[in-house]
Amino acid sequence: MLKDLSAQSLFMGLLTAFVGFASSFAVVLQGLKGVGATDLEAASGLMALSVSMGVCGVVLSLVTRLPVSIAWSTPGAALLVTAGVPEGGFPVAVGAFLVCGILIVVAGLFRPLGRAVAAIPAPLANAMLSGVILGLCFAPFKAIAFDPRLGLPILAAWAVVAAFKRLYAVPAALAAFALVIAFGVDLPEGAMASWAASLAPPVELVMPAFTVPSLISIALPLFIVTMASQNIPGIAVLKVNHYNPMPGPLFAATGLFSLFSAPFGGHAVNLAAITAAMCAGEDAHPDPKKRYWAAVVCGLGYVVLGLLAGAVTAFVSLAPPILIQAVAGLALIAAFSGSAVAAFKEVETREAAAVTFLITASGVSFGGISGAFWGLVAGGLMMALMQLAKGRR
Repeated sequence: MLKDLSAQSLFMGLLTAFVGFASSFAVVLQGLKGVGATDLEAASGLMALSVSMGVCGVVLSLVTRLPVSIAWSTPGAALLVTAGVPEGGFPVAVGAFLVCGILIVVAGLFRPLGRAVAAIPAPLANAMLSGVILGLCFAPFKAIAFDPRLGLPILAAWAVVAAFKRLYAVPAALAAFALVIAFGVDLPEGAMASWAASLAPPVELVMPAFTVPSLISIALPLFIVTMASQNIPGIAVLKVNHYNPMPGPLFAATGLFSLFSAPFGGHAVNLAAITAAMCAGEDAHPDPKKRYWAAVVCGLGYVVLGLLAGAVTAFVSLAPPILIQAVAGLALIAAFSGSAVAAFKEVETREAAAVTFLITASGVSFGGISGAFWGLVAGGLMMALMQLAKGRR
């Protein structure tokens, strides 16, 4: 097995771990805080997710000998930003995370549920995702309005690098964010000493609580967006690169590791989509049978980065919140544009997709249930009504 490890796989695995963590950890922090997590609980959740997806990726890649890359649910984290703090606070959100993990396990083991998720009309799933993401995508421009000296360098770094190498655009924005904190933000006395004290891995066990509204407004939309936007595309990426994995066991494994991370504040882990292409492509190794080592190294990298989550969170907290929201928004622009195009591409479903998008993006809630769920329901009803009318013509 070790004979399959190469310098090329080692480099690509480390690069994938860095890009995967740096490009979206800000979204995770904002999502966890959006449902009531404290700084310590958010750091613990970030740590739990990173370690869980790292170990999951190592185990699955070694067992299957396939380059199975695992990631946290970035669209799911964006969903949490708009969900709002549930009644009962973060423990109720953790209860919803556990239910989501159970649903993912069941979807992997019970094929009809997996097929039901796959059967959700793609325009509606994409419209819900784009509606969830929209609010956070405004943050880079709000950061410029807040203080051009702080916001413009972040946006400029992202734009310039994206024009040449899109993959490194968000890490470039993150580097600009770090420079802005170092040279543009007045740090309180003793801030660096406090940051040094945060190097220990953050662990905060949260006892879950369960309510019906949180299951409908958090657990169910989180399950749908994780499956539709991450797990199913993750299988597609592997197939494009000429691998033929069994989806069910992989889905169940990600659900199991989601359950491990949930009591420590993690919302969900899943198959990677974008970063999966890095480990499964020719850049990882000329021989497809040896590319699994890139995913193994990536997983080990995630574990190391996860153990540093406390220091990452403490450093981020030194800046005005709008700045890290700006980095998170930039990380989601590509996802927003892709999902919006897919949502409104078909003329026949455009009105239904628009209903889903607008209700979700509005942030309205009824009965303690967030707009993401109602947007999906309303869009589905609109689509059914239009099909009924079309059938009677």
